[in-house]
Amino acid sequence: MHVLMVCYGHPTDPAAFDAHYTSTHAPLAEKIPGMSSFTYRHTASLDGSQPPYYLIAELSFPSAEAMGASLGSPEAQAATADVPNFATGGVTMFVAYD
Repeated sequence: MHVLMVCYGHPTDPAAFDAHYTSTHAPLAEKIPGMSSFTYRHTASLDGSQPPYYLIAELSFPSAEAMGASLGSPEAQAATADVPNFATGGVTMFVAYD
C-alpha cells in the first residue's frame, strides 16, 4: 500500500478553503483512477496549540506503480491544477508505504 499524504497549511480564509475543498477539489480528487481510498480530515493538536497543518488528505493506492500511473492521469492533473485556487497556506506532500 502506498499513501500520498497531502498536508495543507493554514489558509488565510478557512471558510473559503473548506467551501472550495468540499465543493470543487474533493470531487476532482475522487475521480482519480486507481485509488484504493480517498479521505481527508481537519487537524488538531493534543496540547491545544495550532497544529502544523489545517487539513490532511490521504490518497491510497495498491502499489507504487499504480500510484505513478494514477498521478499521471488527466484527472490527477486537473486536481493538481486546482490546488493554487484555494491552498493559500501552502501544501506539503509525501508518500507513506508499507
